[in-house]
Amino acid sequence: MEILELLQNKQISQITKILDETNNVDIATLLNDLDIQDAIKVFRLLKTDDAAEVFSYLPPDKQQEIIEIISDKEINNIVEELFLDDTVDLIEAMPANVVKKILKSTKPEKRAEINKFLAYPDNSAGSIMTPEFLDLRLGMTVNQSLERIRKIGDYKETVNCCYILDSTKHLVGVLTIKELLLAKPDTVVDTIMETNVIFTSTHTDQEEVSSIIKKYDLLSVPVVDAEERMVGIVTIDDIIDVIEDEATEDIQKMAAITPTDTPYLKTPAWRIWLNRVPWLLLLMVSATFTGLIINANEETLNLPVVGIILTGCIPMIMDTGGNAGSQASVTVIRGIALGEINIKDIFKVIRKELRVAFLLGATLMVACFGKLMLIDQLYKVENGFIIAIVICLTIFCTIMIAKFIGCTLPLIAKVCHLDPAVVASPFITTIVDAVSLSIYCSLAIAILGNIYPMIT
Repeated sequence: MEILELLQNKQISQITKILDETNNVDIATLLNDLDIQDAIKVFRLLKTDDAAEVFSYLPPDKQQEIIEIISDKEINNIVEELFLDDTVDLIEAMPANVVKKILKSTKPEKRAEINKFLAYPDNSAGSIMTPEFLDLRLGMTVNQSLERIRKIGDYKETVNCCYILDSTKHLVGVLTIKELLLAKPDTVVDTIMETNVIFTSTHTDQEEVSSIIKKYDLLSVPVVDAEERMVGIVTIDDIIDVIEDEATEDIQKMAAITPTDTPYLKTPAWRIWLNRVPWLLLLMVSATFTGLIINANEETLNLPVVGIILTGCIPMIMDTGGNAGSQASVTVIRGIALGEINIKDIFKVIRKELRVAFLLGATLMVACFGKLMLIDQLYKVENGFIIAIVICLTIFCTIMIAKFIGCTLPLIAKVCHLDPAVVASPFITTIVDAVSLSIYCSLAIAILGNIYPMIT
């Protein structure tokens, strides 16, 4: 690595030149790959404002290592340059001893702001917003507004949108920088601002904020307090992080894993074990119902030839049902997450999934019959066609029921204020396994009972 060679040769000026020409995100990647001593040497060669930005891009574990080594003055320089929401994210990710060091090195007024933001509920708009927004006052002209932007814009998170406030800091309008630039210099902002402002409150859940930004195609959304005074904005870069975190959490829940914020390679084995074992134990216990159904039909499944054929098809039936249920549940869960499906749509969803289930069931029933005849050669077995019909009908009924369970359970969970992802694949598969086996054995007894009197 070129930087390492330059460090070893103490060519500081050359390193500084490279850093000046490198994007801060790439510098953060470089620092993350270096050992902590080399990373600190490179970090200290950065300009103060660049150092803060690079620091914000580093993963929490690297940030912690740097904070534990650098001086209080350097910590204060970083915190002063960071936007407040980034500072809050930093503190929330650090252990208590590191947080104490950060707050100790921070100016009192900054500490007060940080504590105020930490008081907001987790995963709320208040916890992810930034107070560094561009505000204008009623009665300002375009020329005055642009002058204010030039004066304070460098200290704001974004200047794409300007928020017009009255004397009591209530939000009355919004204006884009484009609209300001295209308006005449003596135009008063009151006459060109948009008064129908989309906003959210500090206690709104971050997922809802994400939906608002997506629905109205916004780059940022203003946040107001309980008295409807504007206190900050949530920007699109923060929402991207929210979307990624929420998607990761849903995927983990759908795989029956307790969600965690720690990257996989940095999570100790015992923590992964702890996240997974409760769900596996629960699913293992719930799967005992499948065993009870098999035991209850032991005489049927142990019959010579017929029992062997019926038993051999159990994995195919259970897997088909589980996969069919998972398809429906994942589709509905994603629709709920995107706001495309609500509880009021439950009957529309059921009708659609049952139509799909009918088509899928008919297709797989025909394919299964062909497989049983051509590959398993049931036509050579006595009453093989009737046995094949039992298996194929079970496949059809299993898919119909699996699709029904898969599409309704997530919506029922939503009504019960549970996370729909929790009732996804693992639970649905377990339920469908038990139901499909019950159908299978019932059909076998009903259809084959007249041919084989020993089947009861």
